Amino acid sequence: MELVINGGNKLSGEVKLHAAKNAVLPIIACCVLVGEDVVINNVPDLIDIHAMLDIIKSLGGSAEYDEGTVTVNCNSLVPTLIDRELTKRARSSIFILGPILSRFHEAKISYPGGCEIGTRPIDLHLSGLKQLGAEICETEKAIECKGNLNGSEIVLRLPSVGATENIMMAAVLAQGRTIIHNAAKEPEIADLAAFINACGGKVYGAGSDIIIIEGVEKLHGTVYTPISDRIVAGTYMIATAVCGGKLVLRDINLSYISSLVNFLTVAGCRLSYRANDMTVISSGRLSGIPKLSTGYYPYYPTDLQAPMLTLMSVAKGRSELKENLFESRFKHAVWLNEMGADITIDGTTAIVNGVKKLKGKEVFAEDLRGGAALVIAGLKAEGQTIVKNICHIDRGYEKIECLFSAIGGDIYRR
Repeated sequence: MELVINGGNKLSGEVKLHAAKNAVLPIIACCVLVGEDVVINNVPDLIDIHAMLDIIKSLGGSAEYDEGTVTVNCNSLVPTLIDRELTKRARSSIFILGPILSRFHEAKISYPGGCEIGTRPIDLHLSGLKQLGAEICETEKAIECKGNLNGSEIVLRLPSVGATENIMMAAVLAQGRTIIHNAAKEPEIADLAAFINACGGKVYGAGSDIIIIEGVEKLHGTVYTPISDRIVAGTYMIATAVCGGKLVLRDINLSYISSLVNFLTVAGCRLSYRANDMTVISSGRLSGIPKLSTGYYPYYPTDLQAPMLTLMSVAKGRSELKENLFESRFKHAVWLNEMGADITIDGTTAIVNGVKKLKGKEVFAEDLRGGAALVIAGLKAEGQTIVKNICHIDRGYEKIECLFSAIGGDIYRR
């Protein structure tokens, strides 16, 4: 499958956002801790979501997706080895480790997969579990954990989102109190805590750098709607900024995307916010952004680095973008240059001299967000762009061709 894009159209209309992939995935994993039905609403139809549901089913649980509603029941779960064929489909499979260990006192999982965007070690996950009392054995093919978990005080070397979530879930059924210092502060962390508390857990401080978890005996089922997807929202906003037009995004929290709003304003976009609706208006050529660096929340998100590089490639003047989280996250730059951009990569910094136009080409999506950046470039470029290897894009965007064609883009899948 590939995407065919005829560029040059402005983007205008309204979009209602679905739940955030990065919120839904740990919530599905957390269902392992619950022995009753859990219903999750507004869930996007994504490869990564189905991969996590398949893992639940492989362990003996039930997990169904029906038009945006996910129903999970883990009452009959058995903690058997999670096969590599399942874990390689999504890096988020590592989220299942903490919950299984917490509930069954043993867990065995093959190493996770995901996009190849640089070194993403899981040592912080394992170190946290060890501090909760787990005995961990790593082989070439799998990770095995055993032990009754007890509350502990854990200081993370880095504010890793995945490690924070895994430790937090593992601590829910542990004996006593767990305190995580230097915790990640992303909105998806706070959303996971809200889900746990809706099931009867006791998590405090999520969204700050200190999270406290009081262990409980069990959790109960619930119906839950996760937060909307700030990365999908940001992708839409950047695409509108690049292509021109007027877009209204429904159900968005301004505080989650404030760093992006600031940089789009610098580039010359007009943005307004009212009652959870964001309006983006863009006309004329944008201005370059002298310096932008990615960082842990609340700083500019690494997941929106690639789309922003597309914006910089057609903006006036010189821009500079530094990637501070993943060292191999500039693969899309090669393809943007093929389309006529002027981008030089110097280590972890991209130096961009904006060009007036891009030209349609056949390009290759090498990871999720880089693929989205190439779609935006195709929507802007003169002529036709063909984006190949779109399986990566489908991991994070539900039918991206439908999303953009609904607001004026000439794009289809074949």
